[in-house]
Amino acid sequence: MSLFRRQARAQTEPRANRDVLDDLLLARIACAGGAARPQLVRDLGPLYANKLSPAEWRSRVDAALIRLADESLLREHRGRYRASEDGAMAVARFLGEKEAHARAWSEQRDLWLIAKALGADAGKPSVRKALTRPEGLSALIVQKAFGLALREALSPSKLRTALALVAAERTSETGKPAKKAGSLAAEDSRQLAAQLLQSPREVSTDARLIAALSAEQVGAARPEIEMLRLGLLRRLATGSDERRIEAAPVPKRPAPVSTKAVQRPGLAQFSAGVLNAARFHAEGWPGNRKAFISQVWEAIRTSHPEWGLSEIEFKDMLAGAHRAGQLVLASADLKNKRDIKEFEDSAILYKNTVWHFVRVED
Repeated sequence: MSLFRRQARAQTEPRANRDVLDDLLLARIACAGGAARPQLVRDLGPLYANKLSPAEWRSRVDAALIRLADESLLREHRGRYRASEDGAMAVARFLGEKEAHARAWSEQRDLWLIAKALGADAGKPSVRKALTRPEGLSALIVQKAFGLALREALSPSKLRTALALVAAERTSETGKPAKKAGSLAAEDSRQLAAQLLQSPREVSTDARLIAALSAEQVGAARPEIEMLRLGLLRRLATGSDERRIEAAPVPKRPAPVSTKAVQRPGLAQFSAGVLNAARFHAEGWPGNRKAFISQVWEAIRTSHPEWGLSEIEFKDMLAGAHRAGQLVLASADLKNKRDIKEFEDSAILYKNTVWHFVRVED
């Protein structure tokens, strides 16, 4: 697409949600080595996959790149974008830092952007350590949601005690926490804190209580660290920043327990979801774009938890969709040693054939 066509498209796009997208793209570009457009589309695509079609997403990326270039925040050379000095400082300000740092994308995303989404200080070693562990991230999400300090991740027992006080205050007619709430036995304290769940229920351990609360707060189906991160980053990406992580009102009486049943997709629905995910990860040239099966699986696992698929079930359905003509799988022509793990993780053996890719038709 020519620069003039991209500029025309940018001028016709709505202004909503552009600022955060600009910041996120620049945060990715400012990482060590910069980023090419396909990397930007792939790396930030999951944050918008539940809001935009692949075509809409690519259009938004193009428009944002034009804006960032117009503001002299990036430079481009042979298809690779790098942050200018002003752009690097803009990222530092966005992340709450005094100096610019060219980090690996994984660190920028999983530590600094997650901390930004929470309103936590990733400059504190205790916070960074907590963000690398599922239980630590769960604790910080819950602490933020219920107005507790974010200097460090509280232990399950300390956090449960604090939550029991919050629950007692919310259920008290006077609006003040009951004096005995802080001195309850562990089991009683846990059941009181469990009233903060959207569907209050008995919880067997403090860790499970905090995991359930954290998943609810970010809209994750399960409290796995990747799902928690994705939920937080999607809130940040769509402008639902840390101020929007709030607790639901506590009911006076426990509400009936509600569980979501697994919703296995039909072959057509499954194939459409796979192709949509593959478009964000596909590489190559028009007419010959392919995505590693392992990357598509990771995208499906996080974007469609309601399907309840294991990796084995996913690959089995993928092979079935290929045989039914719903999509096309491809084998590797040449194994690049840099991608050997992707080849191994992607492999699907069928008769005398090994598939590694999902082909994308654009």
